[in-house]
Amino acid sequence: MPLLAGLGAYGLWGLVPLYFKLVQAAGADEIIAHRVVWSVAMLALVLLLRHRGRFLAQVRIPARVARALLLSGLLVAINWLIFVYAVNTDRVLQTSLGYFINPLVSVLLGTLVLGERMQRAQGIAVVLAAAGTIYLAVRIGHPPWLALGLAVSFGLYGLVRKVTDVGPMVGLFWETLMMMPVALLWLLLLDGRGEMVFGSAEGSLDLLLIGGGLVTVVPLLLFATAARGLPLITVGLMQYIAPSMSFCLAVFLFREPFTVHHAVAFGLIWAALALYSASAWRYARLQRRVARASVEPPPAPAEVRP
Repeated sequence: MPLLAGLGAYGLWGLVPLYFKLVQAAGADEIIAHRVVWSVAMLALVLLLRHRGRFLAQVRIPARVARALLLSGLLVAINWLIFVYAVNTDRVLQTSLGYFINPLVSVLLGTLVLGERMQRAQGIAVVLAAAGTIYLAVRIGHPPWLALGLAVSFGLYGLVRKVTDVGPMVGLFWETLMMMPVALLWLLLLDGRGEMVFGSAEGSLDLLLIGGGLVTVVPLLLFATAARGLPLITVGLMQYIAPSMSFCLAVFLFREPFTVHHAVAFGLIWAALALYSASAWRYARLQRRVARASVEPPPAPAEVRP
């Protein structure tokens, strides 16, 4: 069950570009505003059903955590906006690139901000990914800003959430709840200017915009199940499923340009990820070996005969 849940979570995240293509008539700003509003409703319903009479106690957080979640909420909203804008402007390939780079950005942030020790293989992986990104920037004439924006915003989001003591569901509930006033004001502004698509188009589009809440919550629930039941290294390796699916959608379904320069850049980044994953796998094996050695009883003393 945890393995299927993990595959389901990353599979759904990989197919998300198809969903946003269906609602692109609304524009990235309106889509994100609806995603925030309906995510709050869906998350509140899930938490209420899960905790029932203990709902208020479960979602109560201290002011220090609330301030951190305000920052992480802003970062995830920026990340969502960049992602939807990229999909709606036919640059799904950049979203794939961004989420392939993201784990290496997280390694770099952990080293620079948290003082974590970067292993040699991880350092080489970061250099390879940087080389691929720089090569692509030089060849296409400008940096892949959308990919970098996705990688950096989500890397910073992960950093804030790492140092914030709150569960994933409750954390996202507060992040979206604190963003909801801005989202509602934006929707009212669009409606006042006669530019809001919701309510003025086909009913199916309205339902899809409301479904932004499900698109957010369902993969998160599946991911939480996977994270509880699978080794961390397995969950870590699964994170490449979503950008790989987005890559396939961009190249084979949406027919976005994929030049030899893209092939070189992606090749360097994939090599970096292979090196990073192998290093993480070896480290996880070492940790398990050390943990087993610490709990095994010492050998019995040899019998001494007179």
